[in-house]
Amino acid sequence: MVFHPDLHRRRSMRLRDYDYVGAGAYFVTVCAWRRECLFGDGVDGGVLLNDVGVVVRDEWLRTAVIRPNIKLDEFVVMPNHFHAIFWITDPVGATRWVAHDRDAWSQTRATQRVAPTAGPRSGSVGAIIGQFKSAATKRINTLRHDIDNPVWQRNYHEHVIRGDRDLQAVRQYIVDNPAKWELDVNHPDRV
Repeated sequence: MVFHPDLHRRRSMRLRDYDYVGAGAYFVTVCAWRRECLFGDGVDGGVLLNDVGVVVRDEWLRTAVIRPNIKLDEFVVMPNHFHAIFWITDPVGATRWVAHDRDAWSQTRATQRVAPTAGPRSGSVGAIIGQFKSAATKRINTLRHDIDNPVWQRNYHEHVIRGDRDLQAVRQYIVDNPAKWELDVNHPDRV
């Protein structure tokens, strides 16, 4: 078999030349590994979270606690994916906080970078979601006593929210998502 460099590259959904560290509202969807129902069950138009789903919810809530420049908005943990809106409110303040308050930062158990990497820019949407996924994975793998099974699919889907109508539509989509679980494209019967 001959390796073709473009064979395994995914086309980026990111907006070209958009600053994903900038203040604003973002909608993200993160899917469980192979879209398996790891986080709970759809029950009577809602979602009954299991222990793993509770970890996902709790780690998302911690996101705003350990990053004072992040404001959480509407979110939902579904049986095999997660939807959330969050706001980056002060990207410059976030950098100052991390750089000048090392004791508070280290108490959050967040990973500190030691050397430059090719990963997402610090404080960006990609870094925030990557850190959330990493923290949730560590806790879930400890809970499952299994470090070899992945929790998340690679990457995530994001949407830059542009205006009040867009924000209201995305909020409504998240609120309605549990009631529409049987019809959801991420439902195991539809994947």
